[in-house]
Amino acid sequence: MQNLLKAMTAGDVVVYPTETLYALGCDATSEAACEKVMDIKGRSAVKPLPLIIGGVDMLGLVTDDRPAALLELASSFWPGPLSILVKALPELPSCLSDEDGYTSVRWSGHPFASELSRRLRKPIVATSANLSGEVPVALPEDLSPRLVELAGAVYVDPPWPKGGKPSTVIRVLGATRLEVLREGAVSVKKLCDKGFSVTIAAPQ
Repeated sequence: MQNLLKAMTAGDVVVYPTETLYALGCDATSEAACEKVMDIKGRSAVKPLPLIIGGVDMLGLVTDDRPAALLELASSFWPGPLSILVKALPELPSCLSDEDGYTSVRWSGHPFASELSRRLRKPIVATSANLSGEVPVALPEDLSPRLVELAGAVYVDPPWPKGGKPSTVIRVLGATRLEVLREGAVSVKKLCDKGFSVTIAAPQ
């Protein structure tokens, strides 16, 4: 872990496991590092970079929003693959948020990813570790050699990602209302089972 922390502190990008897939990330408070992630991945500048934190107590590093629904969702599904849109702090890099100022954040259920954020004491970027147009991966041997070459540090020791679907991305619309922007590892049924009314966003 120390080599990844050193790389991120120096403004470099890293590859690390999450509960679902391998991620390409960096110190989310560094605009230059975030731009480096987008350049390496070939990601469109109009697609905000998602974030990971190491606990609910770190939400204040990402947003000032604390709606009751967010806290209820966090209590029910975090740590785990549920990414929630929140109003980003204005000092965070612009590439982390959409045109309305919202970014997505989750407390990762992978012990390494969570601890990486906690030790850095900052939110970290968590976009899938694949070049744009390629398939996201869950096994170290499937990582793009080019991507590994461009990263400042890579962690491939177990536990590896579980694979399958990526995180589910939601927007809080009200006290009991949610919009699902991407259904992933957390199903709509599980959200409904917690008492939320769910609508599905139209495909972009």
